[in-house]
Amino acid sequence: MQATRIIAIRHGETAWNVVTRLQGHLDIALNEVGLWQAGRVAQALADESIDTIYTSDLQRARQTAQAIAEVAGCPVIADAGLRERGFGQFEGQTHAEIESAWPEMSLQWRRRDPLWAPPGGESLTTMRERVLGTASALAARHIGGQIVLVAHGGVMDILYRLATGQELQAPRSWNLTNAAINRLLWTPEGFTVVGWADTGHLENSSLDEAIT
Repeated sequence: MQATRIIAIRHGETAWNVVTRLQGHLDIALNEVGLWQAGRVAQALADESIDTIYTSDLQRARQTAQAIAEVAGCPVIADAGLRERGFGQFEGQTHAEIESAWPEMSLQWRRRDPLWAPPGGESLTTMRERVLGTASALAARHIGGQIVLVAHGGVMDILYRLATGQELQAPRSWNLTNAAINRLLWTPEGFTVVGWADTGHLENSSLDEAIT
């Protein structure tokens, strides 16, 4: 079977994650917790056979990818196709600020209207096509191998929906934890989920010895 194994990782925590401030395409760095999480996920993948690490070009993802690469000893390639959803006018605002300033648009956003986009941003439909095209093209380069995709919560959400047949407007019932390990299989027919939201490495204190 022509298949590529994918380890999909959401970047480590940022200060903006903590206060629910939308980052979108804004280039926010990891906070101290996020750097620690990146080290933990790197150690958790230390024994994996990885061909290449592909990462969003935004620094919170690149920092996470670099931590993995330093342990795995494999190349890192940035691809803007793995960026978070572009939120346009919403970027830099908290959820509460968006609801207060633009109540009607906030409602459309929370309803997950697939065709609606915030001013200057992307619709869910546009983002799905971007993530599908990017992830499929990258996976197709590594038939029989394994790659890591380091990206964002929105990208993880789209990958899960693609792999499980969930519609864009369906309520989310799955986790998108920072630095969780998600495993997928890609074939020319599409994606399937192998494992999702593994956070055991974030709870295993023995991995700290390998980081320090």
